[in-house]
Amino acid sequence: MPVKKVLVIRFRRVGDAVLSVVICSTIRKSFPDAEIHYVVNESIEPLFRDHPDVDRVITFSDRENNHFFTYLAKVYRLMRKERYDVIVDTRSTLKTLWFSIFSLGTKYRIGTRKYYNLFFHNYRVRNQQYEELDEVSRNLLLVKPLEREGQIVYETDFKLQVTDEERYGFRRYMVERGIDFSRLVVLCTPFTRVVDKKWDIQKMKEVLSRLVWKYNAQLIFNYSKEEKAEALALYDEMEGDKHIFVNVEADSLRKLVAMLSLSDFFFGNEGGPRHMAQACGIPGLAIYPPWVNKQKWLPSRDERYQGISPLDFIPEAERGMLLDGEMFDRLTVEQVWDRLDGMLRKIKKST
Repeated sequence: MPVKKVLVIRFRRVGDAVLSVVICSTIRKSFPDAEIHYVVNESIEPLFRDHPDVDRVITFSDRENNHFFTYLAKVYRLMRKERYDVIVDTRSTLKTLWFSIFSLGTKYRIGTRKYYNLFFHNYRVRNQQYEELDEVSRNLLLVKPLEREGQIVYETDFKLQVTDEERYGFRRYMVERGIDFSRLVVLCTPFTRVVDKKWDIQKMKEVLSRLVWKYNAQLIFNYSKEEKAEALALYDEMEGDKHIFVNVEADSLRKLVAMLSLSDFFFGNEGGPRHMAQACGIPGLAIYPPWVNKQKWLPSRDERYQGISPLDFIPEAERGMLLDGEMFDRLTVEQVWDRLDGMLRKIKKST
């Protein structure tokens, strides 16, 4: 059976969807004639618009997701209209299971092995049981059943892109705002949507100050609307240093991709922008709180993409005696700076 049409179901947030696009890329390489549809939340659709490995982005709004019968009706109409040869359900929740329930004739209904999907996913993969695997590797295990249809060319690099026109337009905007592309440009995320994932702001401030002092770096603070007041407060606390830019704003995800692609380096707290930076090929260092599995959420052995966690320095025997917050507080400025400085020394750019 030739693989003609594939549905990949992701939902969730930016980082999850970016890491899961490797499924689409692998299927594209393995079955170049297949039509690939990608299901995501409406808010992150712009990231995958015109993506070379996605033929159609299918979106669900918050209203549709929050009203079960509205959601169910949309899934039903989609599955009755389309005739998929393959469904890859990366979530495999009781909610996403309906895509397969309404399409039991689909030959490959693939999902993570759960106790409740025995009769609806005919290929149930134990991709979440391997603690040593990163999230990209876990996602790609969901493609393995398709080896029955031919040789699978696995793609581990997740990529995002914008048009040359979008990139050129944002570069011009950055220049107008004072960015000098002959000097180091670092996109920074000192803030996080999830408050507990944020490293101590005073320690962050010290590291940012060292970036300015040693590398004459231009620091662009990336922040959401909810984080703007905090960003301005940190800017004021750093005395409005001319090296810091709070006026370079990406008001859409596509503009954020453009801004990342134009930067030389990413530094900040772990989160969606870190994954996006790697997807743009931008080297970076992310700070991981102790309760986030760095091995799982840093899907690369490339030295250009690194993470640092207090667990890198706390002996395993001591961890059980400390609360998560206490372990996070153990991460020092010197530990972060040593790693960051070592990476930046390899970037050759006039300072």
